[in-house]
Parts: sequence; C-alpha cells; structure tokens
Amino acid sequence: MSCMNFKIAILGAGNVAWHLAPALEEAGHQITEIYARDIRRASVITERVYSAEPTDELDFTDSQARIFIIAVKDDAIPEVADSVILPEGSILIHTSGSVPLDVLGYSSASYTGIFYPLQSFTMGQKMDLSDVPFLLESDDQEVLSRLKKLAKSLSNHVYSVRSKDRKAVHIAAVFASNFSNHMIRIAEEIMRRQGLDFEMIKPLIIETISKSLQIGAKKAQTGPAIREDFEVMEGHYRFLNYNEQVAEIYRLVSQDIIDS
Repeated sequence: MSCMNFKIAILGAGNVAWHLAPALEEAGHQITEIYARDIRRASVITERVYSAEPTDELDFTDSQARIFIIAVKDDAIPEVADSVILPEGSILIHTSGSVPLDVLGYSSASYTGIFYPLQSFTMGQKMDLSDVPFLLESDDQEVLSRLKKLAKSLSNHVYSVRSKDRKAVHIAAVFASNFSNHMIRIAEEIMRRQGLDFEMIKPLIIETISKSLQIGAKKAQTGPAIREDFEVMEGHYRFLNYNEQVAEIYRLVSQDIIDS
C-alpha cells in the first residue's frame, strides 16, 4: 500500500496494541517501544514484533520514534497525554472513538491527531486489518497526510472524520456492536436457564445479521413487535418476570420497534 515507513512507539499494551503493533511492523514500519505501567504487559506485545523495547517510563526524549500512538482506555488518555515526554517534532495520536482531539492539546507533542480503528478488538483473536475502517483527524494538513499514509499501509478503508462526527460513529457502533452482542448474551442466558442448547438459535442470528446488512435493518425487522402482536409480547414479558431488568429491556425495545 504505502511506501513511506515510520518509526512508531505505542503507549498501551491492551487489545488494540496487541493487534496494531505486529500489523504496523508487517506493513513495513518500525515499532521502537511499547509502554505499559506494568512492564510485563508491555513485554507481551514486544514479543510479537521484531525490535521493540518494553518500557514502564513515559520519558521518550531519546526515542527514535516520531509517531506515538496512545492505545489505552479512554479515561486514561488525558493522563498519559499530559505525562508523556516526547522528542521535538513528534506526532501524538490516540485510537479512541469517543475522546476528542483537543484532549491531546496540553501534551508535549509538536503535533496531534486521531487514529481510530473502527473495530472490536480481542487479544488473541486474529484479525485482518485491511478490512478495518480507520477514522483520522488532525488540525495540521501535513500530519493528516502522514496519518493517511500510515492508515493506508494497513487498511483499504481510510476516512477523515472530525471529532463531533466520530462521536456519532462511535455511538452508532455501540448500538450495532456492543448492544447487539449484549442481546445475544441475554439470549444465551435465557436458553441456558431453560436447559436448552444455544446452538439451536445460532443460524437465526447469522441469517438476521446477514439479511439486515443486505437489505437494510428496517426492511429486515421481523417479530411480534413489528407485527404489533401484543398478546405474544405480553406472554414474553410475563415469562421474563424472573429478571425485571431484562423484562424492561424487552418492553422498551419492543415499544421502540413499534414506534419506529
């Protein structure tokens, strides 16, 4: 993809770093350091790449890297950004979908940006980043150009998205991914509580998601709520009385389907 290679340090040793470090190296970039508060966690990531050094220090004054990627939990980004000591001319970016660009404004970086991979990452699960959308942002056009080259070395799907729009994307992703996954977890619990095999409804889940993506979620919607079959819904609601919270989720979602 891109022929420009970068020297990169990653600040964080969680799910995103686990996937991103080897992918960047495979794309031709050099990973110089991996930071984590617990150096043992950093070592887990450095073992996946060729020459990176693990560190539990945020002083990168002597680092050869010029791009520093913060890949930590959202609430830890401001602390890391404010504490890290960077070489002159460095670019500091974070990978969050919901944290705005200006959070990096008080850092020691010369330039800042966003490098958000729109995907759910799990450590140990293989993933092809070429299909992962990357959402980028920077107030500096030269930095944005570099981030585009970096992202295009990993993915075929690269977008420039401002912070306010990226928040909307992130919220949409929470509904589409996190909430739908939680619904599947509830379904698993219902089946398990009755002593039933969850494998029974897996084909339904696969078909529903596939159809929703093919023809659109509104057209793909089925079930008692869209038919306004109140008798069936009332029976379901009574069945779920063993868990008031799940019963209320059922009621609220059913009503929203009717209203939409």
